[in-house]
Parts: sequence; structure tokens; C-alpha cells
Amino acid sequence: MKKLGIFCLIAMSLIVSSCSQPKNENKAETAKQENTASTDDLVLVQGGTFVNTKSNYFNRNVTIADFYIGKYEVTQQEWIDVMGGNPSQFKGSKLPVEMVSWYDVIEYCNKRSVKEGLTPYYKVDIDKPDPANKSEIDTVKWTVTVNEGANGYRLPNDAEWEYAAGGGQSSKSFKYSGSDNADDVAWGWRNAGDKPLDGDWNWPAIENNHTQTKEVGLKKPNELGLYDMSGNVREWVWDWFQDENYASGLFRIVRGGGWIGDVVNNESTYRGKFDANGFGPDQGFRVSRNK
Repeated sequence: MKKLGIFCLIAMSLIVSSCSQPKNENKAETAKQENTASTDDLVLVQGGTFVNTKSNYFNRNVTIADFYIGKYEVTQQEWIDVMGGNPSQFKGSKLPVEMVSWYDVIEYCNKRSVKEGLTPYYKVDIDKPDPANKSEIDTVKWTVTVNEGANGYRLPNDAEWEYAAGGGQSSKSFKYSGSDNADDVAWGWRNAGDKPLDGDWNWPAIENNHTQTKEVGLKKPNELGLYDMSGNVREWVWDWFQDENYASGLFRIVRGGGWIGDVVNNESTYRGKFDANGFGPDQGFRVSRNK
């Protein structure tokens, strides 16, 4: 009888163990999945030197390392999933998020990285004014530095953005990102409203035409399968703007043009500028990650 009791206890123990094992494995697998970021909406860009003959970086001995970049501009739904609210003027889950400053975007990248189990790429000190920031308009001036080895989300730098927009190693040296015809790939003030507009840029006409952002991915992609790198919203990149007229530290670079701009702004070589704390209904971004 005693032996029978011991046998029953052992049998019950084995049954409980076998029942609980799949649950533990499922929990472990779930945890593993939660800590693995998806690259479904990212494109792996093969690095190299610039083959796009129209590029600002062509024949300048600049080499780009392999990296990931967003197939689309970050949408409002993606922003909401990470940040909670939606600052955009034109509401729509598949519309690009806009009305976001450079600092907002830095915060988004870090929060999304944490949410997906990645190491944040940026180190942010909100109490220490950035000594490189010479703007009299920017009242934020966070000191933002990078963790080069991190696998988290980040902004592309200026050279990476232009390399990807120009088609990378598959470049056909188009004027715009994916075509020599702006209407094929870009949203601007002439074609992003109720009807096509012509003539000179005219804000009342643009506004009356209900011109605004469009859902991401409606135009043709470029050679790498990237959408809207010409037009829709201007895209923040990491770098300070600098040329013969402006010293570094006054503005951050914006790329790609937007629905308010003209076709010249949509050219993949065009480099715009904006206050880092500035935001507007044509100002958005796309994310990148190290390979």
C-alpha cells in the first residue's frame, strides 16, 4: 500500500511536470518574441561608394556601411503605438506623422527601441545645453550623443539618406528618388490636392485645393523599394546643416521635400534646413538601424 502511494505521487508529479512544461516554454518563447524587433518594414541597404552621378557625394570618396532604413515614412499609427498621442494636423493611421520636432523624433527612436527590446541608440541629457547648438530660436537644446554599437532605432545621417534615396548600388541616377518624373514618385503642392495645380506657388490656392499629406506608399518606390523619399513630408536626418552662408549648429538638415514644397525640393540631392525644435504639417521622418 505504501509502495502504491509512492507510485501515485511519482505519477502525479510527472503529469504536473508534463503539463506545465509547454506553458513555461510558451512563456519563454513569448518573451523571446517580445525582445526581437521586426525588420519587415525596413530595407537592408547594401553599402558602398556612391554610384549615383547626380549625388552631392559622388566622386568624394565617401563609403557607406550596410544599414537598415524604413521602407516608409513613420506613420501616425506607428507613432501612437510608441508615444501614445498623435500631434499630426492631418489625421489618418496610414498618413505620415507630422508636427514633430527633431527632439520628438529622437525621443521616439529611443522609446521604440526599448519597446522592441533593442538598445537605445541615443543618450539624451535634457539638463545640459548642447554646446554645439548655436541657435537663438531653439530653446530646447538637449545634448544628444550616440551609442555607436547600439542596435536601436535612429535617424539616418545625411549621407546615408542621400545614398538610399539615390538608389544605393542599384542607382539609375534619377533626379528624384526613383524617377526623372516627379509625379511618378513625389507628392508636392502641385499634385497633392483635389486637382493638379500649375503656375507659381500660391498658398491660398494650395489651401483651397485641400492639399495635404497622403498615405505612405501610394507612389512608385525607388530602386531599393523605398517609398516617398521624394515629397509627402520633409524628413529629419541626424546632421547639422552647414554651407557657405550658415555655420553648423543653427539648423538640422531635412530631406526629400514635402507636400507644401515645389519639385526642386523633391530632388534627392536637395538639402533643406529647419530649427531642431521646429515642427510643421509637412515635417516627418523615417527610421534607420545599424546592420
